[in-house]
Amino acid sequence: MNAPSPFLTAEWRHLAMLTFEIDPKVLSPLVPAGTELDAWQGRTFVSVVGFLFLDTRVFGAAIPGHRDFEEVNLRFYVRRMASEGWRRAVVFVKEIVPRMAIAWTARTFFGENYVAVPMRHRIEHETGRAEPRTVSYSWWFRGRENRMELSADGNAGEVAAGSDVEFITEHYWGYARRRGGRTTEYRVEHPRWRVRAATSTHLDCDVAAVYGKQFVEFLKAPPASAFLAEGSKVAVSRGTSLRRREER
Repeated sequence: MNAPSPFLTAEWRHLAMLTFEIDPKVLSPLVPAGTELDAWQGRTFVSVVGFLFLDTRVFGAAIPGHRDFEEVNLRFYVRRMASEGWRRAVVFVKEIVPRMAIAWTARTFFGENYVAVPMRHRIEHETGRAEPRTVSYSWWFRGRENRMELSADGNAGEVAAGSDVEFITEHYWGYARRRGGRTTEYRVEHPRWRVRAATSTHLDCDVAAVYGKQFVEFLKAPPASAFLAEGSKVAVSRGTSLRRREER
């Protein structure tokens, strides 16, 4: 039997990833039923991630005006025991995109907390180099411009096994809490990404307004990890609800 076609395909490119250590008590109320917080060497993280969606297609069809766009999200890390072992996954606190139709689709089919606001990005290259030196993503929320920026030098390399970067990037499942407390699960397929460590970072964000006051202390601290991932083609399955016994 052939595998079902993915719900969504795209390329995720120029992923600026700023990761911050956080008190797990802040995240506990947000953990979807059937999953548990995941940690790296006893440390719990959240990540602010900005990137480009390119050549986006739903069931293979491109929607005019919605193929290429920015996204900035705040995410944390969970896991769920399945028949094949642990499924390591992400949970999104909020995902920001520039188109209402994109936000509606994600809320409807995945139960994700998407919002649509004006956005822009900037990719700066050094002469003669294909890899960008600096990437930045900006979004307007309640009349204020917010911005994240990351610069990196050198060549992209393989992610070291057992590293914090591997923990942050190697997640191939997503979980979301829907109304009524049910949990949606979906799979994200992509190859291992090549990365470059950041040489400088900047996050100018009204954290309380965008994400909630409980995140202010942690997102105002220096990041525990910062790097630029090249990205790749991705395929996302349609979300399905966990059975009641799987949510216990």
